[in-house]
Amino acid sequence: DNQIRFVKSALWYHGYGRPELYQLPSDGSAGSRELLLAFSWLLHRISLLEQLLAWNRVKTGDETSVCMCEDDLLNSQKSTTEIAPGYGLEDGVDVRYLQWLYGRLRFQWQSLHAQHQEQCKLLHKIHLFTSGSHMDQILGHFSVTETDLVRQPENYSQILQLLESETMQLEAFLEWKQLEPVYWQWMETVLDNMAEEGNTSESQDTHVEKSGLPKVTLSCPWADSLTGQIDRLSRDLMTLHDQLHKLVTHRKAAWCEKVKTREEELQKDGFSATARKIQESVELKLLDLTCLCAPKKKKMHGSCRLVFRSKHPASKTGLHRSVSKEPVSAVSATEVIRELQMREASLERELKQLQKECRQRLNEIAEGLDGVICVSP
Repeated sequence: DNQIRFVKSALWYHGYGRPELYQLPSDGSAGSRELLLAFSWLLHRISLLEQLLAWNRVKTGDETSVCMCEDDLLNSQKSTTEIAPGYGLEDGVDVRYLQWLYGRLRFQWQSLHAQHQEQCKLLHKIHLFTSGSHMDQILGHFSVTETDLVRQPENYSQILQLLESETMQLEAFLEWKQLEPVYWQWMETVLDNMAEEGNTSESQDTHVEKSGLPKVTLSCPWADSLTGQIDRLSRDLMTLHDQLHKLVTHRKAAWCEKVKTREEELQKDGFSATARKIQESVELKLLDLTCLCAPKKKKMHGSCRLVFRSKHPASKTGLHRSVSKEPVSAVSATEVIRELQMREASLERELKQLQKECRQRLNEIAEGLDGVICVSP
């Protein structure tokens, strides 16, 4: 039962919306075809086999995680809070307990950062000392796994077994790619059979219950209802578009009148300074919007291998001549630092805004307390 509930929750998390799967019994007595459909959906939706290959590959020890898609993370966080707003903090939560949790989290984060710095220093030593020793001219140095294998040659059998296992998985994946069109043709026949069964069951239900539902004439039983919903959504969107256009025009005219009146009032006293402050504030707030509207390059996400690059590489065997040729998927540390600096500036602005809102909220709460004096920091 726990496994079946876990599978259903995992599929729901990834966005699988077929209700027949979630109506299956929890004892596993039925639903093999529904599981087949869900598995095929995962193959196409999240590239399941590619993720398994990446997960089971032999690690070199030089990998690090790089994520430059923070905008998607923010959108997912916003959508999560919109879906489940009822999981907020209750009034009975002690603030001191939250402060203790925050301090503990901050301490663990600093410890993790210190360990990561130490790992980078050790990795830099390995890459520096083994520079020019590798036969691969792109790398030019040994990885952590290769260095450990040089120091402890007796571990080669374990590495060999892992490499053989990965090779078998890659061969199986290549065989799957050759037979994949046959699999999807078979899945089309499965879908057609389920659609025919759905049409039969719906026609029987309507005949028994004598309901006034429209008959389904297409191959998919849900096609008519889906088309109707799309038409209704299109009409609603057009209506909303017209209303928003009228509202924007009205608001724009009102703001122009308001700005003109305010300009006349401030013309005598410090209008230029006030306008300059407003302009700086607007430019600061629109910085993120400019970055969002700009044409974006492909963001990196996932595990990447760290490769040592030096302006003056040590020349031992002469293999460093073509090291300057970067791999296709390479990313420099300067680019990552620039992305992180932009992200840091955005988070600082967001933090200041949240602090301002918290101070206003605390002031409102303090006004409602009798006999209590609150001194703001």
